[in-house]
Amino acid sequence: MERNEDLTGRARIRDAAMLQFAEHGVKGATIRGIAKAAGVSPALVQHHFGTKEALRQACDEHVIAVIRETKQEALSGGMGDPGFLAIAMRTALPVQRYLARSLTDGSEAANTLFDDAVAFSEDILGRGAPGMNTPKTDDLHAYATVMTAMSVGMVVLHDHLSRALGADTLTAEGYPRMALAALEVLSDDLMSPELVEQARASLKNMLAAGGQPPTRSTGDR
Repeated sequence: MERNEDLTGRARIRDAAMLQFAEHGVKGATIRGIAKAAGVSPALVQHHFGTKEALRQACDEHVIAVIRETKQEALSGGMGDPGFLAIAMRTALPVQRYLARSLTDGSEAANTLFDDAVAFSEDILGRGAPGMNTPKTDDLHAYATVMTAMSVGMVVLHDHLSRALGADTLTAEGYPRMALAALEVLSDDLMSPELVEQARASLKNMLAAGGQPPTRSTGDR
C-alpha cells in the first residue's frame, strides 16, 4: 500500500504529464520534461510509473474516471449548483485539453477513450437519469455514438471555435459561451415534426435498401 505522500506525488506527476502530453503529444513529451513540470526528478517519475507509456495509460484512466464522475454528478443535479460548475470546470478543462490532443493523435488510446465515452453515454441513455427524457430512437448505439462525437468534436475543434467566438473555449472565459450555445442547440426543436418524419422515413428506406438512395417513381417527376 502506498503512503499518502506517494499518492500525492503520483497525482502531481500525472497532472503534469497530462499538460505535457496535451502540449507536445505523446511522442514529443519526455520523462525529463514531465519531471521538470512536476518539480520532481526523472527518477521519481520512473519510480511511480516505470515508462512513459505506463504514465500515458494512467492519464487515460484518470481522464475516463473524471469524465464519468463529472457527468454523473451533473445528471444528479450538480448543474444547478454554481459551486459544482466552478469545480467541474477547473477539473474538466485540463482533461479536455488532454483529450483534444489524444483524439487527434490517432492512437489506440484515443480509440479506447472514445469507445468508453460511447459506452458510458449508451448506458446512461438506456437506463435513464433524472432530468433526461428517453431518446426517440430504435438504434441507441448509433444515437450514443453520434452524441459523443458531437461533444468530442467541440473539444477537437476548439482552436476554430475559440477563434470564431473570440475566446479560448478551453478556459473559464471561453467555455461558458460555447457550452450555453451547445445546450440551446440540444434543447431547441429546429425542425418541424413533419420534416423530421420525412427525413427519418427517407433515411430508414436507405438503410433498408443497403445504403442506396430511394428511387423516385415516374409520378413524382
